[in-house]
Amino acid sequence: MLGYGRGVDDWQPDVLGEGFESLTLPLEDDDEGPVVTTLVRYLSSTPEPVRAVRVVLYLHGWSDYFFQAELARFWTSHAAAFYALDLRKHGRSLREHQTPNYTDNLDVYDEDLAAALDVIEDEHGPHARVLLMGHSTGGLIACLWADRFPGRVSSLVLNSPWLEMQGSAVVRAVSAPAIAQLARFQPKAALPNIDPGWSTRAIQEATGAEWSYDERWRPTPMFPVHPGWLNAIITGHATVARGLSIDVPILVAASDRSIMSTTWSEEMRRADVVIDVEAAVSRAVQLGPVVTVVRIAGGLHDLVLSARAPRRQFYAELDRWLAGYGWA
Repeated sequence: MLGYGRGVDDWQPDVLGEGFESLTLPLEDDDEGPVVTTLVRYLSSTPEPVRAVRVVLYLHGWSDYFFQAELARFWTSHAAAFYALDLRKHGRSLREHQTPNYTDNLDVYDEDLAAALDVIEDEHGPHARVLLMGHSTGGLIACLWADRFPGRVSSLVLNSPWLEMQGSAVVRAVSAPAIAQLARFQPKAALPNIDPGWSTRAIQEATGAEWSYDERWRPTPMFPVHPGWLNAIITGHATVARGLSIDVPILVAASDRSIMSTTWSEEMRRADVVIDVEAAVSRAVQLGPVVTVVRIAGGLHDLVLSARAPRRQFYAELDRWLAGYGWA
């Protein structure tokens, strides 16, 4: 593993604008060539990072990157230093020679997390309490990592974590052999893209919502799905289904319902149109001994991009959970 610390690279002004900076961290090369991960931090009103006791590290979902500036401001308003990680081959870390968002093993992100945590420790000391927050596939990655590396973080917040395939474990079990065979012989073949674009329509300012972002890094339809990647996801879901032993308090938050349809409905602005929330939430109790589950009425797949009322409910529930567990 490469070593990290202050001075490895310079923090640069970030695409999110005032207060945000990003740091590119080189990782070990893979079969496609050089690899990097990118750490983003929010400095609020301070020109330099303030040494903090509480730190948040955020992981985005698949075919996604960090752009949720309001989330960063929420955490800094709670006296926490905020960082987000654009994982290898995603967002700020995607390079022209790479297959976007691709991996055939979720364990590869251990190196990304280690690089980010080295920088955080350098800036805030070894005794800072780190809360790991993950959205969707980032939630799955966070769970598997926290189970493998006990004691590295003090708590876990999962925003609509993708913990099971749409439908049920039966769907996963039936599809797994065929996907594994494809992954063996054609790992980077592009599978048919079935993204209808409803998730984009539910959040974009141009279609009546509140948010804008860089569509090079979060395209519609989403980046192609490849058998090698899908096999890695199925393997991760199977690991969760067998039960994890995460040794810190966990908050699992999700919408109160999913809508899966080939036809657009305005109700999709008030539901998760990406994952089966019932299948995911049913896995929550298998993550560890201390798990809190919160359902947000009218929440989108990314709860922090929901309409104002469900978004406020999510932050209120997060406040309540932090009061009881937080960085304990």
